[in-house]
Amino acid sequence: MSDGRRDEAGPVPHLFSPLCVRGVTLRNRVVVSPMATYRAQDGVANDWHLAHFGKFALGGAGLVFTEAIKVDSRGLGTVGDMGLWDDAQVPALARIARFVRSQGAVAGVQLNHAGRKAGTSRPWEGFGPLDRSRPVEGREHWPVLGPSAIPFMEGWPVPEAMSEAQVREAIAAFGQAARRADEAGFQVIELHGAHGYLLHQFLSPASNQRTDRWGGSAEKRMRFVLEVVDEVRRHWPADKALFYRIASQDDAGWTLDDSVSLARRLAAVGVDAIDCSAGGISGRTATAGGAERPAGFQVPFAEYIRREADMPTLAVGLILDAVQAQEVIAEGRADMVAIGREMLYDPFWAAHAARTLGVESTFEHLPLEYSWWLARRKVSPASERIVNENP
Repeated sequence: MSDGRRDEAGPVPHLFSPLCVRGVTLRNRVVVSPMATYRAQDGVANDWHLAHFGKFALGGAGLVFTEAIKVDSRGLGTVGDMGLWDDAQVPALARIARFVRSQGAVAGVQLNHAGRKAGTSRPWEGFGPLDRSRPVEGREHWPVLGPSAIPFMEGWPVPEAMSEAQVREAIAAFGQAARRADEAGFQVIELHGAHGYLLHQFLSPASNQRTDRWGGSAEKRMRFVLEVVDEVRRHWPADKALFYRIASQDDAGWTLDDSVSLARRLAAVGVDAIDCSAGGISGRTATAGGAERPAGFQVPFAEYIRREADMPTLAVGLILDAVQAQEVIAEGRADMVAIGREMLYDPFWAAHAARTLGVESTFEHLPLEYSWWLARRKVSPASERIVNENP
């Protein structure tokens, strides 16, 4: 981990110092957090996704993650989810990864299986289960699977408790998705083990009440996650980075110390960094629910897990501006900051943060096709006075 370097222009802020994770080097610590858009067709990405993810790379981010990509059609959260359960889904994602890399950013993919949260309405169509009495957008409903036959919330479908064979199929699906992610040219995988999805479901006693080798003690509840990581690592090159998004603590008894214990186990089997979110096992996450939260409300989770598990972390959750992000990195509270909604508001957040922190003065964090023109945007003092006096 770099602590900031010095060049002829002076010290580089920690936020814009490079970071090497395995064989992958990020040009800065700004990460575009996975954000669902539900615009895929049969799991296949399209022009929308190229434009959506591409603009973040143009804007100077160090690592650009796709939204959650499902590893199995039975693990779809809703229609419109992106997928990597079929080789036919690789070319469209390869196009995205190729463009992101061409702009100097690292291309990352988040892999997920919805488990008992499968078959959900899009957020803006009302949080809740899809009406399973009729086809949805021209397709039949897919089965809902989970560790145990316990619904996510009242009124949601009761999942089918996964058989041993189905557990093994899910583990294999993560591995095959990792293989396809490598073929597509991604450099980082993040496994989504938070927000009440399948990996999180196996960890929590609220959703996992199995009595076989996959449930019971904390050790047994961790087994599924650890075997998924083993399988992913079998198909994911040793020089490519693997992240894990964790529910640092949740509303069903999972604690920060549980997360530290899991993080240590994950590090031992090949995970390189922990993305520290929270909640979601029996209700909406804090951010999805729209509740008011203080800026950086989840940063303490990243700080605690970083210190106690002695491994790199990503801080996520209402990280709003450059000064706040710089402080998180400079104070050693996390190694990277994951920016979500602020990127939707300002896809050039990273480039603007660089200017705010004095990293550059001639727009060099933007593509030449932008920076050349912006550097020649001259405004007369008289015009500046008029603008300032008449906002």
